[in-house]
Amino acid sequence: MKDTSWDHALEVTAGGSGLVGHAGGILLRKLADQCGLTAALDGALTLKGRFPQLSRGMVLISTAIAIAMGATAMAGIAVLGQLSPVLGPAPSGSTVRRVLDLATGRTLARIAQARARIRGHVWAQIEAAGGFPWLDVAGKVLAGWLVIDMDATLVTAHSDKQGASATWKMGWGFHPLGAWAANTRECLAMLLRTGSAGSNTFTGHKEVLAAALKQVPAAFRRRVLVRIDGAGASHKLIEHMLTLTTKRKTLLFTCGWTILDADEEAIAALPASAWEPGLRQDGGTEDDKDVAEVTHLMSRAEIWPEGLRFIARRVKPSRRHKKNTAFEKKTGWKYSITCTNIPLAGIAGVPGSHHPQYIDAVQRDHATVETDGVRTAKAMGMRNLPSKAWQVNTGWVLAANIAAGLTAWARLLGFHDQPDLRDAEPDTLRYRIWHLPARLVRHARKRILKISPDWPWNDAFLTCWNRFCVLPAPS
Repeated sequence: MKDTSWDHALEVTAGGSGLVGHAGGILLRKLADQCGLTAALDGALTLKGRFPQLSRGMVLISTAIAIAMGATAMAGIAVLGQLSPVLGPAPSGSTVRRVLDLATGRTLARIAQARARIRGHVWAQIEAAGGFPWLDVAGKVLAGWLVIDMDATLVTAHSDKQGASATWKMGWGFHPLGAWAANTRECLAMLLRTGSAGSNTFTGHKEVLAAALKQVPAAFRRRVLVRIDGAGASHKLIEHMLTLTTKRKTLLFTCGWTILDADEEAIAALPASAWEPGLRQDGGTEDDKDVAEVTHLMSRAEIWPEGLRFIARRVKPSRRHKKNTAFEKKTGWKYSITCTNIPLAGIAGVPGSHHPQYIDAVQRDHATVETDGVRTAKAMGMRNLPSKAWQVNTGWVLAANIAAGLTAWARLLGFHDQPDLRDAEPDTLRYRIWHLPARLVRHARKRILKISPDWPWNDAFLTCWNRFCVLPAPS
């Protein structure tokens, strides 16, 4: 037997008392209660003539908190039992399922209205605390512009589940479509779809975009930039987005474009002098990556609405570029095109944003949705849908989105002056904050939750708690 000095005379038992595991969960619960989200959800989930023992709003928030702390199934709510000395009894897995099963169309609409109202209050507090996080693209700040990224992702089903079907990647599961606020990294809307749902289905994109715009507070809805990749773009969707700009509201967009032979002919007609170096996200120029506007040479533009611009990009092919056309093999370049309605005057308030190089950089920045949006969603309960029932899984998607929203609000309200936590990913927050152990003691008719004085982020924890305690209630 190998001898180790550190465990000499060490005995491990399960007889501890007054211990509180995952103490960071109280921060999320305090935020939800203080900003009015718990009460708003409880009102939206009220059923006539039924009086549950536990508040349905509290159950839904508790489920979201469990997901934020790493739960991947409804039984994971048991982890909140560690917080029962502070928060009271945790709901059971069966109670969670009954609440998630209330996710009918009418109930979801009421919940969406409640979340939109509370989001308006929270975003106002974020702006007052550390300033609203305007996006920085290629060295320029898109001040005053809310950026919405739309993307679909695959969720594998490892057992027989209602609505699961074959996916385009030869798998089996679901193909939800979401819209994320790139500024705050929270999911504004998500539509659960079968695995066979198309990537560029117009009805789905229209529904999710409309739901996302309703979630944006009125003060932030005046200037919106929507970004979609080539897989999600369609003729009907572009036509629809062009109709969303009014005298009081501006909606700009950039989206990918499927290149056909006619588009390659337009690119071939570009003079060599038209190509200029692309921009890196720090504002510097790229090597072997060029950008040019090809709008005036696009024959296909004649059958599309007016007001569109087409920006071509070329890069040297790499190993991942396996499907090159004859034109690309001949020229030695790999091409892509961005379609946009950003006018020749550019994005209002952003000098130089009319240049093709900047528009190209804006669209390429859409790739961050794979990390800040989709990967966060997968880490927040969307790696697996836990139930066989479609409606329960719809409720789970809602709880996962609430979890992502609460986490985003906590970062921007509680840790806005600490970059390592303000921009932290879910696993980092779990390791540093949410999973922090503590001890509950009672003294002079008070309950005192004590955390280790040696924990590297104890000051951040206490500061966050104190900030949440003084958050004003919504009017």
